[in-house]
Amino acid sequence: MQAGPDTPGEILIVTGMSGAGRSTVANALEDLDWYVVDNLPPRMLRPLLDLTERAAGAVPRVAVVVDVRGRSLFGDLPEAMRALQADGQVRVVFLDASDAVLVRRFEAVRRPHPLQGDGTILDGIRRERERLTPIRETADVVIDTSAYNVHQLSLRTVELFGEEGAARHTVTLMSFGFKYGLPTDVDLVADMRFLPNPFWNEELRPLTGEDPAVREYVLAQEGAREFLDAYSAVLRPVLAGYERENKRHSVVAIGCTGGKHRSVVMVRELAARIGELPGVAVRMTHRDLGRE
Repeated sequence: MQAGPDTPGEILIVTGMSGAGRSTVANALEDLDWYVVDNLPPRMLRPLLDLTERAAGAVPRVAVVVDVRGRSLFGDLPEAMRALQADGQVRVVFLDASDAVLVRRFEAVRRPHPLQGDGTILDGIRRERERLTPIRETADVVIDTSAYNVHQLSLRTVELFGEEGAARHTVTLMSFGFKYGLPTDVDLVADMRFLPNPFWNEELRPLTGEDPAVREYVLAQEGAREFLDAYSAVLRPVLAGYERENKRHSVVAIGCTGGKHRSVVMVRELAARIGELPGVAVRMTHRDLGRE
């Protein structure tokens, strides 16, 4: 749902069993540009909704994490949730998992269940499940995370709450010059120094890879187009794998001697090819262009 100047924003209540993945869902929603509010008292839901309406579309999508950490305040959630649902103003996603899985997750992080008191983790889970049953029954979406790891749960969140057609992975294609050092924080590096250097052509030397004459020269060299076709084919399964592993951003660096000619051309050509992939957004940056 796209909020405009006269439409209220979208409100999503994220609740459910402790240990079922609320933090993972909240982080995935933030990556999708939702404004996430954690551990909000249920009585504040209506004022929050009023605030988003007055914001005139400035905060189009808000996710609110509400759970038993609110202690006695959490008891207000069913009534507040029903009132907002009746107005069609919110959706509720409930995260659940089997008792055995929840016990293992609490044991893995060595933390007590918030409701276990002097009892066991399982005692706390049972108390929480009893308290949350009415909320689960009226939730718009129930996700059983028993068989999900964090990456799979994040992907499921994107599928359910990402905007249709939105990019699931963003790749930055960076040109650079080896003479200025390898870039840091990149995932893949390719070397264009196997191609003749336009620097040694007096007419092309003052130009850059953004000029048509340099582009034509570089692409006319033996192996240039073959590299583009092959490297694009290599990147397709790599980017698809990054997406499956919930790696939402990656950087592919393309280098030449000075970062002025060959690498700039090849970044632009790769961007045109990779940009055709569904769910992939491409950005370009030229780290060393203009340094010489």
